Amino acid sequence: MKHLKSILVSALLFGLGFSACAQQTAPEDVIAKLNVPQGFSISLFARNLPNVRSLAFGDDGVVFAGTGREGKVYALQDKDRDGAAETLYVLADGLTMPNGVAYKDGALYVAEISRILRYDNVLQNLASPPKPSVVYDKLPTDRHHGWKYLRIGPDGKLYTAVGAPCNICNPERPVYASLVRVDTDGNNFEILGRGIRNTVGFDWQPGTEGLFFSDNGRDYLGDDLPPDELNRWSRIGEHFGYPFCHGDAIADPEYGKGKQCSDYTPPVWKFNAHVAALGIRFYRGEQFPEHYRNQLFVAQHGSWNRSVPDGYRVVLVTFRDNKPVDQEVFIDGWLTKEEKVLGRPVDVLTLPDGSLLISDDQLGVIYKVQYKRGK
Repeated sequence: MKHLKSILVSALLFGLGFSACAQQTAPEDVIAKLNVPQGFSISLFARNLPNVRSLAFGDDGVVFAGTGREGKVYALQDKDRDGAAETLYVLADGLTMPNGVAYKDGALYVAEISRILRYDNVLQNLASPPKPSVVYDKLPTDRHHGWKYLRIGPDGKLYTAVGAPCNICNPERPVYASLVRVDTDGNNFEILGRGIRNTVGFDWQPGTEGLFFSDNGRDYLGDDLPPDELNRWSRIGEHFGYPFCHGDAIADPEYGKGKQCSDYTPPVWKFNAHVAALGIRFYRGEQFPEHYRNQLFVAQHGSWNRSVPDGYRVVLVTFRDNKPVDQEVFIDGWLTKEEKVLGRPVDVLTLPDGSLLISDDQLGVIYKVQYKRGK
């Protein structure tokens, strides 16, 4: 009964978009409490964007932003180039958790729970967006782990993922707990990898074009197990362990009996349990110092059921010889010493000038991080 109660509470919290200590603080007051490395500054790029989630960059300086339960998709412009978006367009409303956004050749692609939409000629029609066409509509409708991250790969295809419809289970349909891709016209849908509980962030490594993705570990194995993961996909049919094994060697107590964790692809990097690693981006800009270039920024959304909260930060995973070797805190302060949560970072995006955007779905804002030499 206790286990059932925990599952019901988990489902309720996810459905309501739970965030610990959700009393909001003014964005300016939050920014004043954030810690950034020397030489960096953080400011407010946009506000009043409830539940803002994934970010994408279009042409002409337009930033697109998806949301969760708000059902809206935004376009933002900093026309006067003062570091803050003064123009906001609502491109869509009433959608079903339109988390994922991606832009290519004048078209905006939006991923809802069960389908991918395309808005053609979107930049010419920001004030009166066109009716979208449906690219693909055969994805599962489950809301549990239903967020769909969306990117355009180096091959020009749309990449997204289908989370497990549960905390821990072994779904019968192969599409669950998978990484998938499809052509931009909706053809040639294929499952790339399985055993992926819930990824809401991936990116391609500069130079190698290797596909890395975050993955959130299961709940109810304690405060410190299992780790959240950073994985690298290499081949079609690859299996990353869920629900049988977690991390590199943790057999699941319910589904791991008779399984060998060595049969599955281990993570290339392990984060602390429950930090909820979401959006990831390799830094391809030139504004930040050399130390950050081609390294991986990771938004840790923060734990929701850990006895001592963890996460609520942006970290930098550093690579050597194309493999992750270290991790450091880039920005923190969203979790106070008193364990009050001021915000929850979701996604990161590098702008053409090399500055970095970070979305915060609890506060409903997008931050802008800049570096100035000589500071």
